[in-house]
Amino acid sequence: MKSLIAASLLVFSTTTVAANLGDLDYITEVYPPFNYEERGELKGIAVDFLEAATEAAGDPVSRDQVKIQPWARGYATALSEPNTVLFSTTRTDEREDKFKWVGPITDTKIVVWAPKSKGITIDNASDFANYKVGVVRDDVGEHLLRSMGVDEGALRLSPKADLLAKQLAAGRVDMWAYEENVSAFIMSQNNIDTSQFEVVHVLDESQLYYSFSNNTPDSYVEKLQAGIDQATADGTLEEIKSKYK
Repeated sequence: MKSLIAASLLVFSTTTVAANLGDLDYITEVYPPFNYEERGELKGIAVDFLEAATEAAGDPVSRDQVKIQPWARGYATALSEPNTVLFSTTRTDEREDKFKWVGPITDTKIVVWAPKSKGITIDNASDFANYKVGVVRDDVGEHLLRSMGVDEGALRLSPKADLLAKQLAAGRVDMWAYEENVSAFIMSQNNIDTSQFEVVHVLDESQLYYSFSNNTPDSYVEKLQAGIDQATADGTLEEIKSKYK
């Protein structure tokens, strides 16, 4: 019995030691203020929090280890490649079983923007039929619109959110489905007057997480979650958020 217990402890110890967070592949997108690049430096709430949480876990990961990719590419990689961490990812019912989740980072709201001048009213999926709705490919906005039954012909897919912001301002799309704070941030960055637009529909209210590929060992997930719990409890997360207000 003693030898069996010793062997079990050895296996557990080996698994724990092997869970080096620096061995994982970290992918993010341009999604300010949560993750974005400024003057060649990766910044944002989720980036700062990743460094703080991994340090709290005793296994620091640097922002230099994070790759920036278009969302659709990063999303596809996280679905197919082992030991991959994608962020910031909105946790939804449709995505629940596709990833292992670590967080939360913060609350999030996915909305549909439209010019105030158009007077658009949205009550159900059929109301989108006569409009062009811009979405980032494989973003939660696209997934939510499809899940509610919005017709394929209404959707206009783009690889980048800033392109959709410009298309909305130029009248090339009638609406834009995206995270509320991020879309407002992007419009401001592109000198688009946000006061000329309004939220005409709320698609979902959820939270942002770090999403691990499903074939990542649980030891990695548990290690980062422990660091996140500590960095949240000691006030580090709120301190980080305050820097981006």
